[in-house]
Amino acid sequence: MGKVISLVNQKGGVGKTTTSINLSASLAALGKTVLLIDLDPQGNTTTGVGINKGDIENSIYDVLTSKCDINQATIKTKYKNLYVIPATINLAGLDIELLEKSQSEPGFSKGTQLKGHIEGIKDNFDFIIIDCPPSLGLITTNALTASNSVIIPVQCEFFALEGIMQLLNTIMLAQKSLNPNLDIEGVLLTMLDSRTNLGFEVVDDIRKFFKERVYNTIIPRLIRLTEAPSHGEPIIAYDPKSRGSEAYINLAKEVIERNGN
Repeated sequence: MGKVISLVNQKGGVGKTTTSINLSASLAALGKTVLLIDLDPQGNTTTGVGINKGDIENSIYDVLTSKCDINQATIKTKYKNLYVIPATINLAGLDIELLEKSQSEPGFSKGTQLKGHIEGIKDNFDFIIIDCPPSLGLITTNALTASNSVIIPVQCEFFALEGIMQLLNTIMLAQKSLNPNLDIEGVLLTMLDSRTNLGFEVVDDIRKFFKERVYNTIIPRLIRLTEAPSHGEPIIAYDPKSRGSEAYINLAKEVIERNGN
């Protein structure tokens, strides 16, 4: 049965989408069958694996509003073992739609749509990776309810821990009311600038706070990592010999090892 992992942090610009794309591609390159679900209305994960938005017939929005079956929205990427369910801007209004439906239909649960759809396809994949939007709204709640665990990307910068308590509270609320088995898979340090002492001070702070949950792999701040998605390629395809490619392959190995695969 596939392990469902959400990448969550309500702060933008911490490397969620970059990590969703590159962790998924690296897991696939290591022989795992991976489904990448783009839950961010911006759809950057979708274009980052080479999907043209003009070619999309069904998206995650259509799945969550029961306009299509989850298999009808699943696209095989050009990369071996890697599949994606794309996002379009339609997703931006989903929070309001779910809220309105819950108010007009007694018994409608506004946080369980994704879980219901994923249950039927879990066995087809080793990993299902969900890229969440930079907010803690109903879309993210859907992801937390559907997931076995979360990866929290944390940028190596001065305000790194700001907002983390709010995020942990949201995870605890999801555990309490929707998904008692939800676990923190790991904390990933991203965008480390090795030229500054501050970055390493933040690394120490995060490791003290989260202890063994922090991955050994740290993602460096690299131009090549930011360039790759604009070419519709994960870093292992765009620049396979780069430090970024090596970092994400190492992260994928850590994820596989922690899951005993």
